Amino acid sequence: MGHLGVPVMRSGHGDAVRIRRATARDARRLTRIVLSSRAYEGPYAPMIAGYRIGPDYIEAHEVFVAVEAAGSFGTPERVLGFYALLLTEAELDLMFVTDDAQGRGIGRLLVAHLTDRAREAGLTGVRVVAHPPSEGFYLSVGAGRTGTEYARPPAVMWDRPEMILPIS
Repeated sequence: MGHLGVPVMRSGHGDAVRIRRATARDARRLTRIVLSSRAYEGPYAPMIAGYRIGPDYIEAHEVFVAVEAAGSFGTPERVLGFYALLLTEAELDLMFVTDDAQGRGIGRLLVAHLTDRAREAGLTGVRVVAHPPSEGFYLSVGAGRTGTEYARPPAVMWDRPEMILPIS
């Protein structure tokens, strides 16, 4: 446990990372993470063009951020990734890890937190409609493929894997 009972986790590289509830003040940072994601370059770019995460979205949903602690010289905490869980739909709406933090175990920390949060909420599974290049990640953390979410032009021009992440 970290300061004030907030769980502190270690990424795969030993860095102290904590997960906290997002606040309305995080909206711009989360939007920047989405818009700068290399995973949405090329043919996937239209899906996030003009995308915005507003303070109202953060206040209405279960949005959590993975952050590195603030530095000793007054540097602010750094948001490494986030997820949004829709409890009434039992669905993962968004999950992003900054490009430079990928490979550090941040995504797995977020999924572990999401699983705990879903369990607390009484969910038995969480639906995931994945960005096609992310399918392997979700399968590696225990999700199982259940079908395909078909393209809906003009917003989404490609089919996406549909999965269920079981909550035990």
